[in-house]
Amino acid sequence: MKKILVILFLSLLTSSNLFASEASNQNKFNQWLLKNGHTQYLEGGGAKVDICATFKKNSDAWLNEECGNYPKGKMITMNNLNIKLVNKALSGTNITYHANPNLDTLIYYLWKYSYRDRGSHLKEFKPTNSSYDFKFNLIEDKFLKKQMKTKGILSYLYYQDGEVLIDEFSPKERLGEFLNNETKFYSMSMGKSVTSYLLGHAICDGYIDGVDARVNDWPVIKDSLYHDQKLINFLNMNTGDQKYIDEFEDGTSKLGAYEDEDIETTMRAHFRNKNTKKSKDKYNYNGFVTQLILNYMKFKIGEDYDKFYSKVFNDKIKIKNSIRYGYTSFQEENGNGHPNIMATRFDYLRIAKAIMDDYQNDTCVGKYLNEIHKRRIPKNVKEPLYNRTKSYGGQFHMDFPGLEDKIIFGMGGYGGNVILIDMENSRILVINSLHYNNSKYKYNHKKLILDPFKKGK
Repeated sequence: MKKILVILFLSLLTSSNLFASEASNQNKFNQWLLKNGHTQYLEGGGAKVDICATFKKNSDAWLNEECGNYPKGKMITMNNLNIKLVNKALSGTNITYHANPNLDTLIYYLWKYSYRDRGSHLKEFKPTNSSYDFKFNLIEDKFLKKQMKTKGILSYLYYQDGEVLIDEFSPKERLGEFLNNETKFYSMSMGKSVTSYLLGHAICDGYIDGVDARVNDWPVIKDSLYHDQKLINFLNMNTGDQKYIDEFEDGTSKLGAYEDEDIETTMRAHFRNKNTKKSKDKYNYNGFVTQLILNYMKFKIGEDYDKFYSKVFNDKIKIKNSIRYGYTSFQEENGNGHPNIMATRFDYLRIAKAIMDDYQNDTCVGKYLNEIHKRRIPKNVKEPLYNRTKSYGGQFHMDFPGLEDKIIFGMGGYGGNVILIDMENSRILVINSLHYNNSKYKYNHKKLILDPFKKGK
């Protein structure tokens, strides 16, 4: 077994820069296993191996590991998991949609998503007030438990009429032993809807005139196709940018790694003085538009932004645990914010409940939510089943199949992450999921997502 693991480790080191990076991540992963008492997944219960002794002296691999700086050997901890990193479908940050990873690989990617250090891309925001505490009246759902034994679902919460009725983790023998109520789940797409909710507060606090306000006072996007468009176009992802960004079509972007750049850098490289022109309005789901919304909002709020953020998350939502939100190392005036978010399962539920409460109480933000629902647009695309709705409005998925008679705001994210909010019937569903596809990891979206909202539990 140890020989096989060493061969895998060497292949990671020598194949490419990407795999060398993954090898570094594996070292951190192994240390995390050791620190958190998961020694059953480590060689010799955590015993260290001299990795330099496995290389020929002065070979590329030996030099890459800087073995010359370790005259007594470079001791590392190795795991005994069958992690399929040599599979190209699993070599990046995310598990690709069509991949069918084994359980050992899921464990590794759970660490990458929830536990590895993201300090260079995510800032921490800590709660300062007392949190909202939920009431529980738990029921058993045998079908859900069966699904969670084989799928990528990590957590399932169902809330109805002021009570949490279903509260389930992945089984201990699957992924549950690595999860608790303080585990933070990462999502970029959930952050899109959260950004919209923040924008509603910015409008109600007078920083922005409304959803029909034109974005013509932000120098960063001047001379681009986004200049002078209405905010509602950004909210509905119909800015006419489909010639330049096509994430839905092939999972990539012609903008390159814009999520690692500030707005100014992306504009200079891809839009400004490039004669970019707005195409016909159509739904074109992508993360860059949300990045624009967030940074425009920060531009308008200015130095009050931290107080504004605290007002929403502490005073309104009443989060219990810290959340983490995205940024780059660039200057703030260049647009360095990103809508990525990490939050615990119950803080996601708190966010959803705050959205529902605003809508039901017809607050100013509730009126904003009502407005973006009225202004929703048709999608005319086929997205994954857990996210396949007829309409999109204000960074929310709307008009779920069979539920068109209900006002339901949906958040959907990579890997099968889902939040549904029934605005009128006080029902909320929060699914945190590690992986979803149309084969082995396809969970039953009808029974798990749609049916609870037809008649309730």
